[in-house]
Amino acid sequence: MSDRIARLEARIREDLEIAHLEIEDESHLHAGHAGAKGGAGHYRALIVSPGFEGLSRVARQRLVFRAVGEMMGPDVHALALRTLTPAEWSSA
Repeated sequence: MSDRIARLEARIREDLEIAHLEIEDESHLHAGHAGAKGGAGHYRALIVSPGFEGLSRVARQRLVFRAVGEMMGPDVHALALRTLTPAEWSSA
């Protein structure tokens, strides 16, 4: 696991109650992309949290981006999110 992924995981776990968390580094798929030139990475995350219950997809993503905070930009250029409640995850 890369240092950046470990830091992303730590930040998300600090702010949200997590039932399941997977983060994949997809930076290699974006080589040469303008956002990758500065070294910031592209990531995809699956986040399962009971804290998402009753929230819209946008509200769930806002919670995650608030948790990630200042890592967006210098460390993370793009973060694709799949945010689910435990019930949604078990039926997926």
